[in-house]
Amino acid sequence: MMYFVHPQIKLNKENLKGIFLSFFGKLNLENLEKKLAVFFPDKKIVFTDMARTGFAITIENLNLQNTSMIVPSYICDIFYPVFKKYNITPIFLDADINTFNIDLEALKEKLRQSQEIASVAHCGSLSRNDNEEAPRNDKRIKSILVSHIYGLPNNMAEISAIAKEYNLKIIEDCAHSFGTKLDGKYTGNFGDVGLFSLYKFLPTFRGGMLVCPRDWKIDLPKTRFSIRDFVSFLNCFRFFAFLFKKFASPVALQMIRKEKMNKPARINDVSLNLFSCFLDDYLKNLENRIELALYFQQGLKKLGFEIQKSEDNVFCYVSALMPKDKKDQRQALVKKLKKHKIFCTRMWHIPLILNPKVQKEYNVKLEEFSNTKDISQRIINFPLQNFYTKKDIDKILSKVGF
Repeated sequence: MMYFVHPQIKLNKENLKGIFLSFFGKLNLENLEKKLAVFFPDKKIVFTDMARTGFAITIENLNLQNTSMIVPSYICDIFYPVFKKYNITPIFLDADINTFNIDLEALKEKLRQSQEIASVAHCGSLSRNDNEEAPRNDKRIKSILVSHIYGLPNNMAEISAIAKEYNLKIIEDCAHSFGTKLDGKYTGNFGDVGLFSLYKFLPTFRGGMLVCPRDWKIDLPKTRFSIRDFVSFLNCFRFFAFLFKKFASPVALQMIRKEKMNKPARINDVSLNLFSCFLDDYLKNLENRIELALYFQQGLKKLGFEIQKSEDNVFCYVSALMPKDKKDQRQALVKKLKKHKIFCTRMWHIPLILNPKVQKEYNVKLEEFSNTKDISQRIINFPLQNFYTKKDIDKILSKVGF
C-alpha cells in the first residue's frame, strides 16, 4: 500500500466507468449546477482553469485595483503575481498557532492602526497648502482575504462583523474547504466571493471554482485537454504517483508551471466531468474522512505533535506541527516515511512572507510573524483519502516515531 496527500482514485468498477464517461461522455453542466446549488443557493458559479483566475476576476469586479488588502501571512505565494499585476498592497497578518488561520486580535489591531493613520492623513490634507505634496502611501484597505487553511473555517461571524464595521469586501479562499459547514452554512457563502481549487480535494486535472454574485457577467474561453492535464490525471493513481515521486517530480513540476495559463480561462469539459463524477462520492464519504482525521490527530498527539483545531474541519490534509524539540528532524522524518511509501508534504514550509521578493517588495518584518515562521518550520501534511480505514492510519502512525 502506498499513501499520498493529493487526491487518489480507488480502482473499482464504478470509478472506472465514471472515468470512461468523463473522457467520452457529454458534460451535463445543468445537472452539476443543480448539485452545487445546494451548497451555494444564492450565488453564481463560474468554473475556471485555476483558483487564481477567480481571484483576478474578483479583483476586477470588486474594483480592488490600486488598493490595500488584508492577507494572511501563512498562505501560498501564488497570490504574489496577482498583487503585482493589480497594484494591490497586501497588509499581512500573523497566523493563530492553534488554527493556522488569521489571528483575529491582530486583525482588529491592524485595522485600528490603519484607521488612525487614515485620520491623520485626512487632517493633514485639510491643513496643507495647495503647493504641499500629498502623502505618498494613501492606499486604503478595501478588502480582506480569508483563507480556511487545510479545511478549518475561520470565525466568520466575527470576521463579517469586523468587515462590516470597516466597510471591507470579504474574499473567501476555500481552496481547502469544500464541504466545510459553519453555523449551518457552507464556506464560500460568508464573503462577497468564494474561491475553490477543485483538484485539492477531488481527482480532477485542474480547475477552480468562483462563487460570486449572480449579476456578475463573466465570459471565459474554454481550455483544451493538454499534456499537463494528462500528467495530473495519472498522478491520481497510486502506481503513477509513485513513479512521479520517485523519478520525475521535478520534471512534472516544471511542466505544470510552464503550461499555466497566461490569460483567464474556463476549465475543460473532461475535468468538469471528473469533478461531477467524484463529487457524490466525496460528499458521501466526508463523514468517514472526518472520523479518520480525528483518529489520526489523536495518534499524532500521542507522538508529541501539535494538532490543528478540529471543530468544523473537513481536513483537506491531516496537518500537524512537529514537536518543538524535534523540528530540525522534520526533513529526516519526511524522507524516512517516503522510504515506507508514505508521501507527506510540507505545505507551506515557504509561505508568502518567506518569499524573498515579497519581503523586499512589501518591506516585510519577519519578527512580526513569529507564529507563521514557527508553523512553516514544523508543518507536516499527512496523507488522508476518503477510502482509508483505521488500519491504514495505524500503519502510517507506526512509521512516524522518531
